[in-house]
Amino acid sequence: MRIVTYKRIAEFIEKHSDSKIALQEWYYKTTKANWENTSDIKKTFNNFDFIGNNRAVFNIRGNQYRLVAIVIFASRKVYIRFIGTHSEYDKINCTTI
Repeated sequence: MRIVTYKRIAEFIEKHSDSKIALQEWYYKTTKANWENTSDIKKTFNNFDFIGNNRAVFNIRGNQYRLVAIVIFASRKVYIRFIGTHSEYDKINCTTI
C-alpha cells in the first residue's frame, strides 16, 4: 500500500516520541501490504476497526494512540487523516475527517 501524508506520522512522533517504534512498525507493515479488503487488513493488524466511509481506525502502541486512515483498496492508497490520543480521538467524528 502507498501511504499518503507520511508527514503526519513524523509530526506526531516529534510531539510523542514514545510512539516512534509503534508508528514505524505500522508504516512498515502497511507499505508492505497488498490489501484488497478489510479481511486483508485484519490479517496484518488484529486490532483495528473499519468504521465505514473507507475509514479504518488502528490502535497504536498498545491502544495508547489511535490512527484514522482512509483506505482506498482500488488504488492501493492509505490517507492518514488523524493520529492522536484517546481523549483527542473521542472529540472527532471519524467518518467525516
